[in-house]
Amino acid sequence: MIHINDPSEFKAIDVPVNPGVYLFKNDEGEILYVGKAKSLRSRVKSYFASIDQPPKTRQLVSKIRNIDFILVNNEVEALLLENKLIKQHTPKYNINLKDSKTYAYIALTREDYPRILTSRKVSNKLESFGPYTEGYTRQDLQRLVTKVFKLRTCKNMHKRACLNYHIGNCTAPCAGKVTKEQYAEQVKNARMFLEGKFDRTLQVLETQMQQASEDQQFERALELRNQMASIRLLTQRQIVDNERRFDQDTMVFCQEGDKIRVIQMGLRKGVLLGKKEFTIDRQPMVEQEFLKAFYAVNQIPREILLNKPCWQDADEKAALEEFLYAKRLAVVMLTVPKRGNKLSLVQLAEKNLQSSLTGNNALVDMQTILDLPRLPRVIECFDISNLGQEHVVSGMVRFTDAKPDKKNYRKFKIKTVVGQDDFASMNEVVTRRYKRLKEEEAPMPNLIIIDGGLGQVNAAQAALNSLNLKIPMIGLAKENEEIYKPDKQVPIQLDKNSRMMLLIRQIRDATHDFSVNYNRKRREMQIRDEFTKKKNTQ
Repeated sequence: MIHINDPSEFKAIDVPVNPGVYLFKNDEGEILYVGKAKSLRSRVKSYFASIDQPPKTRQLVSKIRNIDFILVNNEVEALLLENKLIKQHTPKYNINLKDSKTYAYIALTREDYPRILTSRKVSNKLESFGPYTEGYTRQDLQRLVTKVFKLRTCKNMHKRACLNYHIGNCTAPCAGKVTKEQYAEQVKNARMFLEGKFDRTLQVLETQMQQASEDQQFERALELRNQMASIRLLTQRQIVDNERRFDQDTMVFCQEGDKIRVIQMGLRKGVLLGKKEFTIDRQPMVEQEFLKAFYAVNQIPREILLNKPCWQDADEKAALEEFLYAKRLAVVMLTVPKRGNKLSLVQLAEKNLQSSLTGNNALVDMQTILDLPRLPRVIECFDISNLGQEHVVSGMVRFTDAKPDKKNYRKFKIKTVVGQDDFASMNEVVTRRYKRLKEEEAPMPNLIIIDGGLGQVNAAQAALNSLNLKIPMIGLAKENEEIYKPDKQVPIQLDKNSRMMLLIRQIRDATHDFSVNYNRKRREMQIRDEFTKKKNTQ
């Protein structure tokens, strides 16, 4: 173990060059981070040698007081040991998806008359299909299987047929309306369908429909025809490739300031199940760390398509594939496609990622155009609302990552200003808001927006100055949608319909509506109180 009094005193020569696992600990011996490396010296040195590190990495390095090592024979052993130690210790600075929501399965019970249900656990008592990353897809599929194959959903076998039988969603094995052999055929067809064998299911149903027609069982033939139509409707809404007989995942990464955005899309037998989105802190080799953390708690497919390599060389890629093989007990391929259908799947995931980044792209524009020191992930906006000399109030809204953060909206009743004075009122609420955050040592926003022109902006800036706070601030004047900066007489005029201005206007309008609603509520309360008081005096 290496002890470090000050991170600037770190000496790489003390670190072995062997493959292995390194453990960063604080002065109390708590494990902060676990990582693996082909060469421990090179990897550990990178944390201390570079000045331009992401904030989370700088914070980690500042707390490191001890470094411990476990040497292994090769990189695959290092990956397996790293995975085990992360699960055992759940270090603060490692990506840990253990507590994330587990994906649901559609399952058939192993009973004489199996029932269909949803389960988040794989059990020997259940025959599971999935998992399904998108809840709506799973629900649609389960409803269709129940409707088409008429399987029971009741937990207990009652002696009387329930409502599901009377509306045509169950054949009522509980009431003896179907034989065990007939019900087993229903389950067989449902199983085939859930395994993704849609064409074969349709062939079986078509054969049954023709036989029913020949036997002049026209109601049964019509029912089977409707079942086939329902299956075709569902499968048309999926991306199906009949040539793809194995499972795939697509995972794409995109850097956004100090964050990495990730979208994972699962395909099972060529059927697109849905997408899952993540935002993680940027740090060295974070893509590889996320990949390992994700598949430590999720089903591993045969092939994982990526938009960029998360390995440094061919040996490291082979080690990752062998690590995944050890978890899946079957071959796993990591692929960065350059052409064909696989590239199309990656581009589809990237399209979804770009769609989710629309608001965040506006934040990047905002940082660039307004010359902000960092990405304005947290924005707070103020507006003063009054009706003449009475009911002067203020509303404050917060947007986080370009989305409303309603639990952090705040209302202010003006306390120190008499009459209608928007400038003094703005000074009061800004002072009260950030004085409290300062006393509570709470994080400050990355940008403050004032609903108003230069006068309101300067009044708010004076409040920050009195608190010795430096937070970027702008004002948005309603008349021409111009942006004002403190002590700058000339406003900034931008395209009103640019993505940055649309976001700023959205935030300003949300603040205005919030303030007006609060003002209206206070007026209604006063009218009600006056009416009650007058009624009591009569």
